[in-house]
Amino acid sequence: MTTSSLINKLELSAITSQKLQGWFKSISKLLVLPLIGIMIFLFLWSVAAKNIHTSLGDFPGPNAVFQQFDSLYDEHTAERAKAEKFYQRQDIRNEARLAADPTYVVKIRNYTGKETFLDQIVTSLITVTSGFLLAAIIAIPLGIAMGLSKNLNSAVNPIIQIFKPVSPLAWLPLVTMVVSALYVSDDPLVSKSFVNSLLTVTLCSLWPMVINTSIGVSSLEQDLKNVSRVLRLPLFTHIKKIVLPASVPMIFTGMRLSFGVAWMVLIAAEMLAQNPGLGKFVWDEFQNGSSDSLARIMAAVIVIGFIGFVLDRGMLQLQRMASWDKSATTV
Repeated sequence: MTTSSLINKLELSAITSQKLQGWFKSISKLLVLPLIGIMIFLFLWSVAAKNIHTSLGDFPGPNAVFQQFDSLYDEHTAERAKAEKFYQRQDIRNEARLAADPTYVVKIRNYTGKETFLDQIVTSLITVTSGFLLAAIIAIPLGIAMGLSKNLNSAVNPIIQIFKPVSPLAWLPLVTMVVSALYVSDDPLVSKSFVNSLLTVTLCSLWPMVINTSIGVSSLEQDLKNVSRVLRLPLFTHIKKIVLPASVPMIFTGMRLSFGVAWMVLIAAEMLAQNPGLGKFVWDEFQNGSSDSLARIMAAVIVIGFIGFVLDRGMLQLQRMASWDKSATTV
């Protein structure tokens, strides 16, 4: 074996070793370290739970909480089976009535059984998404206008600074009274409780989007402004071709913050107003006071946190897809 071939083999071996080290570091960062953190958390949770005694019994550990997930799913499947039997019985009755009287007008009644845990998750997700989208429709155009006009920014900014720190618990009674006064219909398209939660979420998630959008637009580089002036771009073309592409990172940062705020606000609003959703589930279990209540509440807390995490990661991926800045952090 020649000296040059030996050197090439050694270099190849060193490169392969470096690649393997990089691969192991990536795997460690993505899987091993988070797994270690979760295991430590579960251990500390188990130890702490054994030493906390409440009026409803011992504080639930990981085992008790995970068992409740099975129980909640079983309750959901049982409720769906009841609903299916209800509609089957209704169809049989209607067919019999029609056979006896062909002029009979068939009446379809909805199943009125209780909402299960999974149903309330879906309800909360629909509400928070609707409130967030309504906030985005209002906040992003307003933020762009504020970023383009210093006079408008000076006029609107004090109002934003006053209302930004207001708690959802303060907004909710006002929203409830206004909706009760204005949303009057014998056959409403959606329930008042849904409108109350939606508007409360919208009011509390507006501000991060407005502020970040206006900052992103106002901090547009002077060179880009000069290009627009030289080309004499109309206002809407200027916004579409220059302002929005440059401001997308800040706009999505505001949207991520707003989605997180919207999710927290919704849970609080549902608990306070007893509107359908995860917040109501937590409050009902607290009022129920059974031996399983703490474990079911803790299961709901884990689901609430996990959904909030998924919503944030989803918004981050949308930001990376829509933005020229692919270095958006994963924090």
